[in-house]
Amino acid sequence: MTPVTLVEVSPRDGLQNESRAVSTADKLALIERLVAIGARRIEVTSFVNPRRVPQMADADALAAALPEAPGVSFIGLCLNERGVERAVASSQGSRGIDEIGCVMVATDAFGIANQGQTVPQGLGANRAMIRAANAAGLDAQVTISASFGCPFEGPVDPDRVLGLAEELVGYGAREIAFADTIGVAVPRQVGALVEQARHLLGDEFPIRVHLHDTRGMAPANAWAAYEAGCRIFDSALGGLGGCPFAPGAAGNLATEELVYLFERSGIDCEIALGDALAANKWLSGIMDKALPSRVGRAGDFTISVQQRESACAIVLESMSAARSPTCW
Repeated sequence: MTPVTLVEVSPRDGLQNESRAVSTADKLALIERLVAIGARRIEVTSFVNPRRVPQMADADALAAALPEAPGVSFIGLCLNERGVERAVASSQGSRGIDEIGCVMVATDAFGIANQGQTVPQGLGANRAMIRAANAAGLDAQVTISASFGCPFEGPVDPDRVLGLAEELVGYGAREIAFADTIGVAVPRQVGALVEQARHLLGDEFPIRVHLHDTRGMAPANAWAAYEAGCRIFDSALGGLGGCPFAPGAAGNLATEELVYLFERSGIDCEIALGDALAANKWLSGIMDKALPSRVGRAGDFTISVQQRESACAIVLESMSAARSPTCW
């Protein structure tokens, strides 16, 4: 079956909503661990106003200290042209950022809450960001936030989302991600939107999904996206995450859960489940709490030869006791 690419977002989207401040050193250690377990695209930080998102106040210092990692692309999230300028400047003379991640909100109400922009203003900002990124020699991709539902306006018309995607590609976006920011989508919706986007943008154009697990639908939604032809998926180690400007939004689709889904379905996804589980344990120690990931808690579904032999012995003993004369 066709392999998939995971975009690991735990250093940015996973941490941004955490009240406990995470040091730059710990963030860099997380990034290095993600590289070591096989992550090849990592969203490392966001160049936003630190007063609005304090956890990302060290974006410039972190970008300047990123490790050498051949074959790995580091993504910096930006909400305006000033953010792109910061991302480019922080990378001068250092490893730095490889991709600019832009955000386009699908509704006016959430756009104003999240970025202080209406939809038309967001389109203008994204056009400027894409141009600035390309001028600096960086690719720019755009995530359409609230693609399936808005916390303030309710359901979002898929035709509106597809129209935004087409316009953003016209500006030069190299990839479009559809985000279930508040975790309201169901598999039928996700599969339909991916299928329509592939028809509109072309089968070869990179389409990504960004799924939150607020209502427990994220793994099923990921599978629906895969069946519709999506091959790029955001995930966060441990299932950390949430949007500070989206009431009720829970964490991201956990990397361990996505790896479990694809690995047991015979689909290569670059990261081995055992490595993801070990990284989960490490990150749990850094965060000083158990992480939300269900697979992180339950572990892999494996039974050793010794366990099988022990279980068979117990069953045989029970069967023997049941057939003894005292039981007839």
